[in-house]
Amino acid sequence: MLALKLLLVPSFLALVSLAGRRWGPAVAGWLAGFPVVGGSILFVLSLEQGASFAASAATGSLSAVLASVVFSVAYAQACLRSPWTLASPIAIGAWALASLGLSLLPVSLPLAFGIALLTLLAAPYLFPAIDLPILPSRFDTRELLLRMAIGAGLTLVVSALADAIGPSRSGILSVFPVLGSVLTIFSQRSSGPAFVVTLVRAMARGLWSFMVFCLLLALLLPRIGIAASFAAATLIALLVQGILRQRMKAARMASAVKVPA
Repeated sequence: MLALKLLLVPSFLALVSLAGRRWGPAVAGWLAGFPVVGGSILFVLSLEQGASFAASAATGSLSAVLASVVFSVAYAQACLRSPWTLASPIAIGAWALASLGLSLLPVSLPLAFGIALLTLLAAPYLFPAIDLPILPSRFDTRELLLRMAIGAGLTLVVSALADAIGPSRSGILSVFPVLGSVLTIFSQRSSGPAFVVTLVRAMARGLWSFMVFCLLLALLLPRIGIAASFAAATLIALLVQGILRQRMKAARMASAVKVPA
């Protein structure tokens, strides 16, 4: 389990960072929405605490889509006016407040699904418009390794806390913005606010696959067991992620078409 935490998340963080440098913030954000961090923590919880515990945690994670979008919107708004030293604590504080509110709600799969669905439907309208140039992502190997190390450390802390606070709150905590925190801070430092706003907007869009992943886990874990549930949830999440990618391409092509004068 320790190897999973120390290898999977930092490796994915490196992949997202490199994708951002090669293809830009929209692709990086789309990738970051995939349930690697939260999914890994839920998988570890299922092995350590059992399928029923993990199903309740997945319900918590489903509702925590709201907190994840709150983080992204708060960072997008703050980074346009403030350096990362202020934008990051503002966004994490907003995430913490949203998560606290969610933790006070009853554990209910229909309620959690409703919260997540309404959040993702509203998300595109919550981000600020930007008219600044998007600067390219620049970082060297040393910075990439630092990103990976910070990501591994945050994952270990979140995983350790999740083991001790009960299933629903564990699920909410599993959606702590590990990738989002690292990517936004380093991206704002190196590439400016326009890159970050584009990144977090795409991250929110990518959460559709995370929502489907958590919903399927909550439904399937009590019925078909851990291995089959995670396999099915991962497969469907990949399909959703592919659909999102196709929609991104179509939207980019449509925006590139110039209307004749």
